[in-house]
Amino acid sequence: MRKIFCIVALVMLVASCKQLNPFLGEWNTPYGIPDFKSIKESDYVQAVKFGIRQQEGQIDAIIASGGVPDFENTIAAYELSGEILDRVTGVLFNLSESDATPSMQKIVEKVIPMLTEHNDNVFMNPYFFGRVDELYRNRDSLDLTREQEMTLEKIHRAFIDNGVALDPESQSRLREINKELAVLEQRFGNNVLSQTNSFRLVLTDSSEIAGLPSAVLASASAAASQAGISRREAARIKGIDESAIAEGGPWLFTLHNPSYVPFMTGSARRDLRKEMFTAYSTRCNGSGSNDNRPVVLDIMRLRIEKARLLGYASPAEQILSDKMAHDPQTVDSFLERIFPAAVSQARKEVEDMQLLMDRDVEAGLLPDDSTSVIMPWDWAYYAEKVRQEKYDLNEDIIKPYFRMENVRKGVFSTAHRLYGLNFEALDSVEFYHPDVEGFKVTDSDGSLIGILLTDYYTRSTKRGGAWMNNVRNQYRTRKGEDVRPIIVNVANFPKPSEGMPSLLSIDEVGTMFHEFGHALHGLLSQCNYKDVSGTNVAQDFVELPSQINENWAFIPEVLDTYAHHYQSGETIPDSLVTKISVSRNFNQGFMTTELVAAAILDMRWHELQSIYVSPDCPYASDMDAPSGSAEGMKVIDPEKFEAYVMAQAGLPAQIIPRYRTTYFNHIFSGGYSAGYYGYLWAEVLDKDAFELFRRKGVFNAATALSFRKNILEKGGSEEPMVLYRRFRGADPDPDALLRARGLE
Repeated sequence: MRKIFCIVALVMLVASCKQLNPFLGEWNTPYGIPDFKSIKESDYVQAVKFGIRQQEGQIDAIIASGGVPDFENTIAAYELSGEILDRVTGVLFNLSESDATPSMQKIVEKVIPMLTEHNDNVFMNPYFFGRVDELYRNRDSLDLTREQEMTLEKIHRAFIDNGVALDPESQSRLREINKELAVLEQRFGNNVLSQTNSFRLVLTDSSEIAGLPSAVLASASAAASQAGISRREAARIKGIDESAIAEGGPWLFTLHNPSYVPFMTGSARRDLRKEMFTAYSTRCNGSGSNDNRPVVLDIMRLRIEKARLLGYASPAEQILSDKMAHDPQTVDSFLERIFPAAVSQARKEVEDMQLLMDRDVEAGLLPDDSTSVIMPWDWAYYAEKVRQEKYDLNEDIIKPYFRMENVRKGVFSTAHRLYGLNFEALDSVEFYHPDVEGFKVTDSDGSLIGILLTDYYTRSTKRGGAWMNNVRNQYRTRKGEDVRPIIVNVANFPKPSEGMPSLLSIDEVGTMFHEFGHALHGLLSQCNYKDVSGTNVAQDFVELPSQINENWAFIPEVLDTYAHHYQSGETIPDSLVTKISVSRNFNQGFMTTELVAAAILDMRWHELQSIYVSPDCPYASDMDAPSGSAEGMKVIDPEKFEAYVMAQAGLPAQIIPRYRTTYFNHIFSGGYSAGYYGYLWAEVLDKDAFELFRRKGVFNAATALSFRKNILEKGGSEEPMVLYRRFRGADPDPDALLRARGLE
């Protein structure tokens, strides 16, 4: 009786607060888009608290319902619970990555422990688990659909992974671990963002900008202006007279990719490239408040302890147990198959670059001594020179054809030709940032598919990289109403400056197609339950839709739809299309090597069974293990550990992993722990799948419909390999990746 009274009281309280907190009721907006303009920062914490209390009451009602548990009164009821939490976290966690102002960071830091505790309360609840476990044990006799079976298995697995079977003391410790990990993982990401934002390279002299194209300099000049670096301020920073600043200066370069990558590719100043590279590659790897080395050790210590509590030898063993790869040995063997071919090709690429460096030595541009060998800060610069010489392909000539808005039109038109989708701009709707644009996505019959938001431009409050978020998942209500998703694509493309639109590099074009592939996976979902809809699939399967979508980006007939010069409107000439096509496998040795190296580093961290080692271990630090550990043991030194792992793997000296330990957001803050290999794992599937498209026709209607029906619409409602075989008609060819990257 008391529980019923509490639930009624909560409903009345929520109703009374709806006018004050927009998260507590449905959005009165077009298509249920969050009412961003009415949301105040003070609303988030309150809404999270209300949402937790609401879902607690709903789960109590499931438990108190009595009678024999069945799928509808237990699993389906749980799937429809937590409406307020879904609304607030869908908005909050998108902003925590894309617009992480200091005040937003504080909000997230406050709510993460609350949400972690709530999750533990749900999945350590023995009474709720009793109902779920009874269904799970009797699942073969329940006449469930395959989607219902997968949903039941996923929820049951969540209980097991959260320690529901542990004794009370172990459960208590697991709760503490989960809370600590949530805080540490958030701190790791905040440190990377802070450290990235803290570095500024201000250039004032014409000699400092040697080799940099005019478009890059225009962006750097605009960046200096936006950062408040006037000529007077630049003179103060550099300790020079204002009159000494070259015309057009000052110029500002940062560690954000739209600034960092063009600088490293174009700058003829080797000393400045080294300065930029050193700042980039040593982020959060030093003394100060942003030092992530102790954070990494704390994260790994807790992940190892958690894995052991749950009965696993290592975090990797625990994490991979429900993935396609299933165990660390399979992942290691997979990476070991690729790495030698990648390294072999990378060494050939070094030889080509060294020849060009030797020419610079002969021309007197570099000293004629032992220092004139290719180093990591030289790779992008000399690789670009090799590409220009081998393929006569200059990125600065290509970029004017890749205006952001035009590329996006190409992405949309490709989806229209493949899947019949249509896109309508939502010009009258206000979103969470002025850079964000929205689109209503409809099917060929006019029915609503979902809402897509694009947030493409870099800013200091946005973490690096590109990704897709769900503001609202697709699912069906108890009455069978289809709730369509709201999806966000986020990137870090160069922002338009005065007189200059956002022009994308070849890699950035591929990134837009990639992230839109994730968006398609979320938008086209046709599932009943949130836990298996859209991108809620095995982590090493989730990159298939994104990576296969990249394959259309540079097909000539697709380029014709979007690659138009931003000034003249001229369609990209066939000569440039040919050059792009023949150069697609250029530098693949490097790109594959740095990617596999990062995946290996990820695996070695998560295969650890302790962060304490003997003093004679090659990666032991000078720090003694804390009291309670084995006597005489030392703590791992993260920098030494990384160097040891890379040396053992055979990483060439001219290459570093795509992400080094202290700024490896994917695995220490982004949910890809022991999963970074998934990009390559899914690439085997995507390249094998696209070979079918090539054979049948890249816009073959039957093949596209099969991919939509068997992959994009199904989410996690079936085992990934079953879905893949239904589409492909066979198992994937493991050599498809090597063929596609030119590494056979």
